[in-house]
Amino acid sequence: MMSGVEETSLSKEACLKALLEGYGAVAVAYSGGVDSTYLAEIADEVLGRAVWLFIADTPSMPRRELDQALEYARERGWQIEIIHPAEFKNEAFLRNDPLRCYYCKQELFRVMAEHARDKGITVLLHGENAGDGFDQTRVGVRAAREAGVRAPLAEAGFTKEDIRERSRARNLPTAEKASFACLASRLPSGTPITLETLGKIEKAEALLRELGCRQYRVRHHGDLCRIEVEPKDMPLLTDAANRTRIMKAFGELGYRHITLDLSGYRTGGTAG
Repeated sequence: MMSGVEETSLSKEACLKALLEGYGAVAVAYSGGVDSTYLAEIADEVLGRAVWLFIADTPSMPRRELDQALEYARERGWQIEIIHPAEFKNEAFLRNDPLRCYYCKQELFRVMAEHARDKGITVLLHGENAGDGFDQTRVGVRAAREAGVRAPLAEAGFTKEDIRERSRARNLPTAEKASFACLASRLPSGTPITLETLGKIEKAEALLRELGCRQYRVRHHGDLCRIEVEPKDMPLLTDAANRTRIMKAFGELGYRHITLDLSGYRTGGTAG
């Protein structure tokens, strides 16, 4: 017998399928995250070859995340194309003010629209869920709405937990995937974004993953870094051998002061 949560999420999935059927051909902004992977799965099931996925190859996305997303899409036989937004040529984005994500998404959807038009597609979709619109920090949602990008998960009422529940039911590898935000989010607002800094953060976070941390952030503050992990993973970082590895590796990256944030990882946290 299904639980109430399962019944509700299954009902929302039926609503999502109906929305997708009404779109015809679509292009989906795909990142390999929980939301966009589930959306891609359902879109492919409903529309088949009328679906194209677009994934952005940008310095803000770790190579491992990009490779994993591409690998899974190809395993599923989804039509996918890599696109190259040019947000790093936008001085407004590089200034890293509170609208950074807006500028990034604005460029993403502009490039997506161009590639979609080449395929005769006019309907663009992204993985916004029903909770994202209430988060005032998500200015990327504003960029999507201004660009006319549809959010069928949100329209069907999907919460993050609904998406995880249906992903588990479908055995999607992203069902329990940790939340991810672009590497630029690790810098305090107002700290200029550089390729060098993002590369440093990517290498630092790769070590935390290697040590067994599931949810992690390396917040960059010049020559000081502030590590956020879930409280249950803190012993991994204070273990003598691991602590030595972190101090050596992070020191080689240029961090003189390496701190562990005792508040732990916080959803929607910022580097500021």
